[in-house]
Amino acid sequence: METFMSFWQNLPAHITPYLFSIGSFQLRYYSLMYIVAFVIVYFLVTYRIKNENFKYTSEDIQDYLVWAMVGVLLGARLGDVLFYNLDYYLYHPLEIFLPFTFSDGIRFTGISGMSYHGGVIGVIIMSVLFCRKRKFDFWKFADLISPAIPLGYTFGRIGNFINGELFGRVTTVPWGMYFPLDATGSLRHPSQLYEAFFEGIFLFAILWIIRKKSPFDGALLGLYIFGYGFFRFMIEFFREPDYMVGPISIGQFLCLLMMLAGCGLLMWRKKAATKK
Repeated sequence: METFMSFWQNLPAHITPYLFSIGSFQLRYYSLMYIVAFVIVYFLVTYRIKNENFKYTSEDIQDYLVWAMVGVLLGARLGDVLFYNLDYYLYHPLEIFLPFTFSDGIRFTGISGMSYHGGVIGVIIMSVLFCRKRKFDFWKFADLISPAIPLGYTFGRIGNFINGELFGRVTTVPWGMYFPLDATGSLRHPSQLYEAFFEGIFLFAILWIIRKKSPFDGALLGLYIFGYGFFRFMIEFFREPDYMVGPISIGQFLCLLMMLAGCGLLMWRKKAATKK
């Protein structure tokens, strides 16, 4: 048992975060996880179309995912800049979208720093634009997509774990881990795995089970927004915070806004449904 615990606690040090490297360029598993996430969402949504009498085609979903990818990448990147690193990027604007750093010569770094909350905003904006272009009912379309999102998101957090980033706070629990990027060398919560399970697998299971019982259009979207905000808020107590906003982390502050938005959306859509 002691040997296993030692292996578990030091597991991140034995994981190579990239598939291959050429000079300073690295193809990281984290990037591949984005592709895996969209593939999973595609297959889950097309399954629903074929088995739950939705009037969309697989080609509609393929086209939509292109729009969604753009929304995720732009929103997540800009969200990281605005929510977490605005002071730095005000003086290094070229590094927002270019995969290089110019602070000490020119070095390839890849584009690092993606905000989930920014990604959500980006996807919602692109989804509204896509539905307007195709003349789809946004709320019905959102309820089609929403139950599939958490399972795709699971792989993003696994990518964070493989990268050894976004680790948790210092702990004494036996399932804690040592992360090579942690300069203190402390035992820490593997909060990426907590998020992968609760914000990903567990939330997916809830939404997938109730997906056919949505009481009104927009309900599944509202439940997803609230559910993610709730689970993320709780897990932030175990995650090393980027910085604090009073007694809570910036991540928790954004999740409170998500929970309020989810509740507001549910009440609004329920009220709209009762008027029909």
